[in-house]
Amino acid sequence: MWTLAAFGLIALNIATFAVFALDKQRARDGGRRMAERTLLLMAALGGAPAALAAQQILRHKTRKQPFGARLAGIVGAQAVVLALWLARGPA
Repeated sequence: MWTLAAFGLIALNIATFAVFALDKQRARDGGRRMAERTLLLMAALGGAPAALAAQQILRHKTRKQPFGARLAGIVGAQAVVLALWLARGPA
């Protein structure tokens, strides 16, 4: 069960990074962009590490507000949930 969840999160993070990269390329080419809602949803579903990495590596959406604040809120909420989950100890 945990292995499947881990593979799912890895796949989601790869997809999230790829969608950020695609959006960056479309921004350069003047093409149709990805909706910010889609990018934030992917982060909220578990792709936040890749979203943060893509922001820094690709230099994409680093100055865009309120996108940056919303992404930071998602990351903060996930950090709190993870800390609470880890603090509860073994089941």
